[in-house]
Amino acid sequence: MNPDAEKLWRAPQWAFAILLATLGMLGPFSIDTYLPAFADIAMSLDATPVQMQQTLSAYLLGFAFMSLFHGAISDSFGRRPVVLCGLAVFTLTSIGCALSNSIGMLIFFRGVQGLSTGAGIVVSRAVIRDMFPPSQAQKVMSQVTLFFGVAPAIAPMVGGWMLVHVSWQGIFWFLTGVGIILWVAIYRLLPETLHASQRQQFHPRHLMAGYWKLGSDPRFFLLSLASGVPFNGMFLYILSAPVFLGEHLQLAPQQFFWCFLVTIGGIMCGAMVSGRLAGKIAPKRQIRHGFVIMLVIGVINLVANFFFKAHVSWALIPLGIFSFGWALMVPVVTLLVLDLHPERRGMASSLQMFVGSTANALVAGVISPLVMHSTVGLAIASLLMMGVGLLSWTYIRRRWSAIGNIIAHG
Repeated sequence: MNPDAEKLWRAPQWAFAILLATLGMLGPFSIDTYLPAFADIAMSLDATPVQMQQTLSAYLLGFAFMSLFHGAISDSFGRRPVVLCGLAVFTLTSIGCALSNSIGMLIFFRGVQGLSTGAGIVVSRAVIRDMFPPSQAQKVMSQVTLFFGVAPAIAPMVGGWMLVHVSWQGIFWFLTGVGIILWVAIYRLLPETLHASQRQQFHPRHLMAGYWKLGSDPRFFLLSLASGVPFNGMFLYILSAPVFLGEHLQLAPQQFFWCFLVTIGGIMCGAMVSGRLAGKIAPKRQIRHGFVIMLVIGVINLVANFFFKAHVSWALIPLGIFSFGWALMVPVVTLLVLDLHPERRGMASSLQMFVGSTANALVAGVISPLVMHSTVGLAIASLLMMGVGLLSWTYIRRRWSAIGNIIAHG
């Protein structure tokens, strides 16, 4: 934690949370705004469904690859420069996407865009731990998740409105504007939170030693799986939205926002409860509650889809409850990851994001195309991905029983 933290930010804590949440919103905005426009983009650029899926896979692969380095670089050069550079590249690639006149060009700019977008969310996690002690950090992490939830709820509505009233290119011009506004806001408001005495040497040998230290720690890898993979239990449905919502539930593109609204509503409620529980119950109990909720609703969702034809009147409800369970436990798991090796919080955030975003890319490029045409397949895949996280956490508790026992105060 930065010893000068109290001097760096004197405004209310919730204002700091909103500022950091804006950094995390780039990811959802980059995905959710253009999903309703898949069919129109494919028609305009003469692209196949597989090629359209590649625009998403390229973005997620770029995001996963560069997330390895954002935090590590910020450990050496500070948090602000990494975030500002990421926002600048995001803005320029949004312009490139808007001007694309071929599917290959769009895939290229989406891939480069993915390289830049992770800077905000990766570095913001390290910033929180730079500024706050454990229990306060959990509250801020939960507030960030809460405010961050507004963006994905709005994004598909914006994308659907622009698709109808402007064009699919207008969606990327909108993202360009978002990038400019965020760059100015971060430049003017976000202080440098990494204290000079806590900066790490930027040298290949030193970096490799840090990566090895974290990557060879089984606790780190298992905690990253516990937080990152279950997210795909709900993200799978977002990635499969054009088929799941358009074909299975018979919704028009302008109605896709209902799915995002239910999902993000669950995330916001889960984050709110997580913040209220900070410092009151042991982390292990809160994590267990989250997994129990996800497991129960995952099984119910599978049984319902097996025996009944999916209908909009009930098919979205399990997503909201699943999202609640995930948001309840993920702020706690994230802080456990960051505190395993306190001197390398930026790198830890990078590697944790890499594990999660690699899983995201795998789901987008392989699993979603395989199961999206079957609601039972979607339910099975969702439950299995939650199961990976549950098994990881169960093993951690059996092998390292002290993890998650201490209630952090102050």
